[in-house]
Amino acid sequence: MIYIRKSEDRGFGEHGWLHTKHSFSFAEYYDEKHMGFRKLRVINEDQVEPSKGFPTHSHQNMEIITYIISGKLEHRDSLGNGSIIVPGEVQLMSAGKGIQHSEFNHSHSELVHFLQIWIEPSIKNGEPSYEQKDFSNSDEKFTLVVSSDGKQNSLKIKQDVKIYRGVLKQNESFSYKISGERHAWIQIVKGNLNVENEIFLQQGDGLAFSNEEIISLSTKNFESEFLLFDLP
Repeated sequence: MIYIRKSEDRGFGEHGWLHTKHSFSFAEYYDEKHMGFRKLRVINEDQVEPSKGFPTHSHQNMEIITYIISGKLEHRDSLGNGSIIVPGEVQLMSAGKGIQHSEFNHSHSELVHFLQIWIEPSIKNGEPSYEQKDFSNSDEKFTLVVSSDGKQNSLKIKQDVKIYRGVLKQNESFSYKISGERHAWIQIVKGNLNVENEIFLQQGDGLAFSNEEIISLSTKNFESEFLLFDLP
């Protein structure tokens, strides 16, 4: 099964300081046909105006990944963490039994553009935790950035999920094997991507795979940056 979630079909919200698009039902946007995919519950593409952001709020029992597309995002939380997240870095906050945090655009003049991703944990009411790592120096086409065991210097998540950052230059290709009865979701961050030499994806598009053994990805006269989620 292959399912395409086009960018223009996503839910959206305009809040003055926040411009957001929702791949799945979130907040005031509800669509019973798009409640998530497997353990992947939220993919929000957010753009926040300069010096604006989300004041302190709480989360429980959710694995929250932040992926910066452009700009700088300032983070503070109740564990005492304070950081600036920039493109190439990935943040993983495990909310566990409860955590409070705030997120603001660190710039006074430029938008910050990022993906926020929520994944349901396999363990509830655990201890909250926080990690942030820079993957910008990787020259690999495919880099493991999140996993359940922290292999290859990836961030460790409380779920049987792998998240890869894919970066393909012009006229490059890559094939990914899906093991057993697992599933995959691709989210286009920048540029365009050909899948199976039949499906053309653009920025903001998502693609779900089930019951497929190998995914063939390629570029032609364009480049692509994307995330691939390998899910139970």
